[in-house]
Parts: sequence; structure tokens; C-alpha cells
Amino acid sequence: MAHADRLPVARLLGGIPPTALVLLGIVSVQVGAAVAKQLFATAGAVGTVTLRLVVAAVVLVAIWRPSLRMDRRTLTVVLTYGVVLAAMNLCFYSAIERIPLGAAVTIEFLGPLAVAVAGSRRWLDGLWVLLAGAGVVLLTRVQGGLLWTGVLFALAAGALWAAYILVTAKLGSTTSDGKGLALAMVVGAAVALPFGVTSAGTALLDPVVLAAAAAVALMSSVIPYSLELEALRRMPPRVFGILMSLEPAVAAVAGLLLLGEHLAPAQWVAVCCVVIASVGATRSARPEV
Repeated sequence: MAHADRLPVARLLGGIPPTALVLLGIVSVQVGAAVAKQLFATAGAVGTVTLRLVVAAVVLVAIWRPSLRMDRRTLTVVLTYGVVLAAMNLCFYSAIERIPLGAAVTIEFLGPLAVAVAGSRRWLDGLWVLLAGAGVVLLTRVQGGLLWTGVLFALAAGALWAAYILVTAKLGSTTSDGKGLALAMVVGAAVALPFGVTSAGTALLDPVVLAAAAAVALMSSVIPYSLELEALRRMPPRVFGILMSLEPAVAAVAGLLLLGEHLAPAQWVAVCCVVIASVGATRSARPEV
């Protein structure tokens, strides 16, 4: 009876193991980012983000048909999620416009790592932080380093990713199915729209760009965010964090295969350092109560 009124999409996601949901989401979002980067020459990074969020909002509203009736607490969570989502994506796309995808995601991943070790005083967690920091330093120093503006945008995206993780858990606990996500995506699209119009102008109306943006929206927003939200309802955040630790490695592979972005051997070592640090920090985190 508890699931009798759920939409078909919700029932479908409910039949997939949460671990598989997270892994599918990781692959989807990184492939989507690689496809999105190929739109930058036409629509720019900011324009691409805007199209992605607008299309994703339209699709999610059509799927979930959310109601605007909500209490003040839920409204606050939805608004916060939407603003964080827009800011995170604007910073991330600005980063990958300047540096390789794998490098950007590796630096960005300092945000989730900070969530994993926040408040800890154990020496082991300090070791994971040092390992991740060493990986990022190595990543930026090899072969003349990375463009510093790209690194700064990736760091900003990482801070916003940390906030996104915390707000996503709240959104999942205060809304049902994907209704809250749909409304939050509308908020995110509204936040990004003025920046996108100013940056890209009429390029946003190009049919080819719109078609590609629709694919990016599905791969980078609709699919992964829906999968992550459902997974977080059914697994502890600590386990979710361990699985998400694979994100930098998947991003580096996607950048290599889809964009031809070759990292130096030392940079692959740097990516592995951050992945290992994230797995270690998340595994040693205190269990949720």
C-alpha cells in the first residue's frame, strides 16, 4: 500500500539496487560533462549550463508533475537546493572550459572529502586529507601546471558540491519521489537563465545546440540527480560517499575517451591519490545514528 500511489518511474528506480543507482549516475554525469564540453565553442560554458538546467527542469516537471503546496521548511530546502545546484554547475562548467575534465573533477572532489572528515579529530582522517592535498598539488604542478582560473573554479565547485551533498539528503527526507527535485531544478534554471542569456544570446536558440543540450540535460541532470536522490533514500550517506569516490577516475577516463584529454602518468597518480583518500576518509567516518 505504501508504494501503490508511486509513479511508474519511482517504482522502476525502487527495483534497482542503490549501489547500481549510484554507479550508473556517476557514469551518466561524466559522459554528459564530456558531451557538454563540446558545446562550449557554440554556446559557451555558461550558456551550456543554462540550457542543461532549463531542459532538465522541463523534463522533470513533466515526469513528476510536482505540486506547489509545501510548508515553509520544505520550500526553504527546495530553494536552497536549486540555488546551490545552479552555482555548482556554473562553477564546474567554467572549470572544465579551462582545464581537463579529469583534473577539474579531481580538484572538485575535495568538497565531498571535506564532508567526510568534517569535525573529525582522528589522526587517520588527517592523513587522508594530506594524501588528497598532495594529489591535488601533484595534479596542478605536472607539465607546467593547470590554468589557475580553472583551478579556482574547480575549488569553488567543490565547496558547492559539499553543500549539495548535505542539501540533497535534506531534500530526500522532506519531499516524496522526485517532486522536490523537479521544483528545485526549476529554481536552478531560473537562477542560471540571466547569466546564460547574457553570455550566449541567440546561440541558445540554435536547433543543433538545443538538441545536444537536451542530451546533456538527460545525462548530467535528469538521470544522475534522480538516481542519487533515490539512492540516498535507501543507503547511508557514508556508503554513498564511498561509491562517489570513483567519480574522479571515471571523469579522467571519460575525458580521455571522449575528449582526447591525456593526463600525464603523474597526474593519473594524483587522481588515484584523491580517490584513495576519499574512500579511506569515508570508510573511517563515524557511522550515522
